[in-house]
Amino acid sequence: MPIETDVLVVGGGATGAGTARDLALRGLDVALVDRAGLSAGTSSRSHGLCHSGARYAESDPAGAEECIQERQILGEVAGACVRDTGGLFLELEADDPDYFAAKREACEKVGIPTTVLEGGKARAEVPALSPNVQRALSVPDAVIYPSRIVAANAAAARNEGAQILTHAPVEGMRLEGDRIAAVELGGQVDDTVEADFVVNAAGAWAGRVAAMAEVDVEMQPNRGVMVSVRDDALEPATMPVLNRCRDPADGDIVVPHEDEVVLGTTSVDVDDPDEYETAEWELERVREECARMLPPVADAEDVRTWWGVRPLYAPDEATRESRGISRGFFLLDHAADGVANFASIVGGKLTTYRAMAEATADLVCERLGVDEPCVTADRRLPGADDSERLDAFVAEFDAGGPSDADVVSTDRGSGSGSTSARADR
Repeated sequence: MPIETDVLVVGGGATGAGTARDLALRGLDVALVDRAGLSAGTSSRSHGLCHSGARYAESDPAGAEECIQERQILGEVAGACVRDTGGLFLELEADDPDYFAAKREACEKVGIPTTVLEGGKARAEVPALSPNVQRALSVPDAVIYPSRIVAANAAAARNEGAQILTHAPVEGMRLEGDRIAAVELGGQVDDTVEADFVVNAAGAWAGRVAAMAEVDVEMQPNRGVMVSVRDDALEPATMPVLNRCRDPADGDIVVPHEDEVVLGTTSVDVDDPDEYETAEWELERVREECARMLPPVADAEDVRTWWGVRPLYAPDEATRESRGISRGFFLLDHAADGVANFASIVGGKLTTYRAMAEATADLVCERLGVDEPCVTADRRLPGADDSERLDAFVAEFDAGGPSDADVVSTDRGSGSGSTSARADR
């Protein structure tokens, strides 16, 4: 017998899990599917920075304002999924002081609180900083643990009756007229889903999912490397996020965990988000550039290295350098493409997953005639105050990944696969 549901969400990263949660809280029957464990794509392979919006303040004020709003919401609802570290944008001797001033002014315009610290005061806060730090801009950045945030959203959706189906790749779609009539799942589920509406939240793989519905979604996958290192001189437990105060470039972010720091990142276009080459120069450049801010990382112990693939949406930007492609999100209503019960949510950032989910759920509810408001900005995630419970969700949904592997205490990879039972409230 096919699985019948109001909404099928394809893609179990932060946006997909957040969308499933939002829709379930509005009273809809939801099924969430992923080809592997949850967060196995981009979400679990990020650098884990929860943006204040300062990084985008001068280049994308609307996106920056969205970031600070979502950063504040996550601080209220996400508990131990987020660590409130604060952040510093560092101006080095070689950096343009006008850029520093422009960033501060742009932050103030969009409501991002800032404080200027002279170099000596910044080094008093972070003793390992380079003596070449001239001044720093303090902003409310934070660290987000992706596996926890994804698993907690999935657990919240399941609490409301949603089915969470992992290791269930979408293998095809059957169209009837202007609608998706059925979606074929393989893997551990090996069944058919009949849904009134289908949401494509497959990130860098969104183009492949859309093609099954004969719709064109032009993604530009873009790889970046992260290196997690450890050194006694770093004191990451008390360190803020560090950002180089210059135009975004390779090796300009340091994200602290409990006893490691994550160095990132690079930006290289790839053709295939599953199979792509990596390069030794990326590792060398990231470490070298981050060491300009934080010298001990130059010789720090290399704990683990991973690459992630950004799900950039680039319908008209094939010739643009990828750092210039918008990091904003795009909600594509495929009724305009002749498929009335299909939408794709693409682009965006981990920080804004909840806003992406809200916009998507609003569209779905409008199409299905559901008049219920979004409540995710005010509803704490299950397990938010209990790290062990969050990590149990991660294990259950096979949601672990390298981004927070040093923090999340669970047997990653031991998830039981397809699950649909309700979680404890």
